[in-house]
Amino acid sequence: QLQLVESGGGLVRPGGSLRLSCEASGFTLENYAIKWFRQAPGKEREGVSCISSNVGNTDYADSVKGRFSISRDIAKRTVYLQMNSLKPEDTGVYYCAAQYFGHCLGPYDYWGQGTQVTVSS
Repeated sequence: QLQLVESGGGLVRPGGSLRLSCEASGFTLENYAIKWFRQAPGKEREGVSCISSNVGNTDYADSVKGRFSISRDIAKRTVYLQMNSLKPEDTGVYYCAAQYFGHCLGPYDYWGQGTQVTVSS
């Protein structure tokens, strides 16, 4: 059984911070690229940040560079997305997805259920 579970979403004011978690089960986490996506109401899902398999290279969408940071804790089988200086346009459902021996180019084999992030005053 391969499963990803997101957590850590919530309501935060503009300029605030949240840390999202993506906990993996049934995975050798380092063998998968893990990418965070988000989907705002009425918009298509977009990539946010990714950490590649094995070596753990990271990348970010231009819209979040300098504000978000992705990291991986192999022992905890968890990938984190630290989100700082949040903006209302960061609002959406955030999903993590896994790509076997991936390099953050897709396709993604497994998806979590999503966690809601709302940035509002």
